Amino acid sequence: MKRLFKYFLQGLLLSGPLAMTLYAVFLMFDFVDRLIRDPLKEHFNLSIPGIGIVVIFLALTILGIIGQTFIANPVTLFVQRLLKRMPLLNVIYTSVQDLFTAFVGKEKKFNVPVIVCMNQENNLWKLGFVTEKNLEEFGLHEMVAVYFPHSYAFSGVLYFVPERSVKQVNLSPSEVMKFVVSGGVTKVN
Repeated sequence: MKRLFKYFLQGLLLSGPLAMTLYAVFLMFDFVDRLIRDPLKEHFNLSIPGIGIVVIFLALTILGIIGQTFIANPVTLFVQRLLKRMPLLNVIYTSVQDLFTAFVGKEKKFNVPVIVCMNQENNLWKLGFVTEKNLEEFGLHEMVAVYFPHSYAFSGVLYFVPERSVKQVNLSPSEVMKFVVSGGVTKVN
């Protein structure tokens, strides 16, 4: 009986993470799909599975194409000027825009993985990413900004640390991010 239970647990370990990942992806796609599919079914009595995903993909692609043209510049400048007049919205908009740019923009920010000595007495180290090397505007010399992502969350903490406490890690940024976010459970290649 113990052996049978052990095989059951092994099967759960093999299939559980894959099943949960596929289910999470299914839920996200289904939510996006329902945004278009439900109104089509309600108004036109059409039910086309996957139409929402296709429409949103096409709309975002067209928006991206338009964003690369001269047409988008005046609109972008108008929105930014409008947001500068609204202090709270300006902070939210620029923070979200910078976060998106850091992950998928041209100026990816999380591309320098480092390990930082946080406490020499106890030999405590943290993995993070250098986001800014020059902190002169803060009056901090020989200091760098390091972002430390939290495990199992989409958040993190920014510290200004002495440059001498920072060692660059010779691993890909995605491997380091996976390792940190998984709480150190994921194997690093």
